[in-house]
Amino acid sequence: MNILILGAGQVGRTVAEDLASEANDITLVDNDAGRLLAIQDRLDVRTVVGHASHPGVLARAGAADADMLLAVTNSDETNMVACQIASTLFNTPTKIARVRSSDYLRHPELFGDDALPIDVRISPEQVVTDYIQRLIETPGALQVLDFADGKVRLVAVKAYYGGPLVGHALRELPAHIPGIDTRVSAIFRHGRAIVPDGDTVIEADDEVFVIAAAAHIRDVMGELRRLDNPVRRVILAGGGNIGQRLARALEERFYVKLIERNSEHARRLSETLDHCIVLQGDAADEELLREENINDTDVFCAVTNDDQVNILSAMLAKRMGARKVMSLIGRSAYVELVRGGVIDIAISPKQATISSLLAHIRRGDVVVAHSLRWGSAEAIEAVAHGDRKTSKVVGRTVGEIKLPAGTTIYAVVRGDDVIIAHHDTAIESNDHVILFLIDKQRVTEVERLFQVAVTFL
Repeated sequence: MNILILGAGQVGRTVAEDLASEANDITLVDNDAGRLLAIQDRLDVRTVVGHASHPGVLARAGAADADMLLAVTNSDETNMVACQIASTLFNTPTKIARVRSSDYLRHPELFGDDALPIDVRISPEQVVTDYIQRLIETPGALQVLDFADGKVRLVAVKAYYGGPLVGHALRELPAHIPGIDTRVSAIFRHGRAIVPDGDTVIEADDEVFVIAAAAHIRDVMGELRRLDNPVRRVILAGGGNIGQRLARALEERFYVKLIERNSEHARRLSETLDHCIVLQGDAADEELLREENINDTDVFCAVTNDDQVNILSAMLAKRMGARKVMSLIGRSAYVELVRGGVIDIAISPKQATISSLLAHIRRGDVVVAHSLRWGSAEAIEAVAHGDRKTSKVVGRTVGEIKLPAGTTIYAVVRGDDVIIAHHDTAIESNDHVILFLIDKQRVTEVERLFQVAVTFL
């Protein structure tokens, strides 16, 4: 696919790196020549220096031949205008824009064929907010991913000593939770991926990905670890776009406090939030945390714009007794530094944003795609079309489908029914098929599986 990416900031760089590894033709546009030169030294991408929304720059970047335009600069206005120009002058088929301002997002009538021709709007702050909200609502999970409009849930759990299934083979799982169908989709042990089968034995400290109907996921998690108590008290550090959205999403159901350093912004937040208690101060202030009973806090979540503040405040909160701490970390090097340490969950805004983009980039009617394990693995929801003659999956059982190495079908959603897939599960047209790829380099092979023959009408 010929993809034009506007903006070489954190999101643009990460998306370019992710897509360039999949044999796409990538052109990256930015007005910072030094930034582009550094990227070109690492990636096999074409770069163009210039303002992302100028027609001449887009022409030089090859907008007329692009299959897709991703406008992810730090300016909403630049992104929106670039999509308009790409549509009007170059007939670019698919246009995706990063739009951060809630003022724009509150008016969906601004976007569409009769207004701004933007096919998909990406709001990184809302994506991250939704992701953190799912983590808080699912105590004990390291990752929580939804498929089929929330009917199916994939969670990553760290197996602990004392978990009913720890030390046992996976074939014993049905006997532990009779009446609940589930699959273990992948296991990561000491950073190495294991494709599980019935004889695989769960060990303590394994990172286990399990999939089940959303209504059953908590019961399944209980087989791998002692279930955490439901969350009641939450402290958020940082009142920026993510912190404010998260407070608003949580304040109706949890007891939420928000710490904001800037006194004027803290005052505005206290006026706009209904139930959240807003505190003006430093989230890494030991005395403040003690006064706010950090030792009685279920979740401390640091979401300021400063990675170092997020890491240090979360580490301090954990040392002072917070049950679970989460930290928003933009730099990949910092994420690697804290993994497996004091911080329970390191949240990468770049990976969350990439996951929201992947479904629109994947071929073969992929409706949901999630980047896992910091981009090394991927989970996909694809829709099967055609019949046995025109499709490589329809009319066949899971055991008959020639899947790429390290790829497994784990669930099928047919209407409102969730079917945990086994070797004799047959795929029908319009089924939503959920796959796990331990090696994301195989994703193009999976895409081809779900593309119907040209004879299909």
